[in-house]
Amino acid sequence: MRTCKVIFVATVICFCLLASSYGADVAKIGIVDFQRILKTSSAGKKATAEINKQGKKIEADLKKKGEEIEATKNKIEREALVMSKEMREEKEREIRIKVNDFKTLQKRYVAKFKEHEKRLVGRIQEKILTIIDEMGKKEGFLLILEKREAGVMYSPNTIDITDRLIQKYNASFAREAEKDKNTKQK
Repeated sequence: MRTCKVIFVATVICFCLLASSYGADVAKIGIVDFQRILKTSSAGKKATAEINKQGKKIEADLKKKGEEIEATKNKIEREALVMSKEMREEKEREIRIKVNDFKTLQKRYVAKFKEHEKRLVGRIQEKILTIIDEMGKKEGFLLILEKREAGVMYSPNTIDITDRLIQKYNASFAREAEKDKNTKQK
């Protein structure tokens, strides 16, 4: 038992000595907040505006369809007393079909919206990852983590590289936008 403790202590001391000999190379770690990039970068703002625009369009279309169904229901309720039983059942069946069509349309819109959002955010993520890779290699980072995905509960602001990353990304986005503008003018 005593021998195990001595071996353990010796191992810890050796580890500490080895670690201190490599102490000149401090492990450089960076933290990136992707949500902040989406909120504050030029491309993120543009993507968010596009997503909101599409969401409002979908919402308006669904609202219009819902109002049409509601108007049809109200019309049937007003005319129910003067309709024959068969006619009333036929109209109720039409309403059920319209409601089911509305629900199907709503599901299709939600799926289309999510796919569009995923595509826009995915493009931004790809470009950000490229910049992170270049930055990591150039500046000698040992590790760069995404704040929320990596489960980082606390990190000092000194290792947060998000603002620098946003600056580089905005510059890259501006160059691409200028290139696209010049290409369209030709």
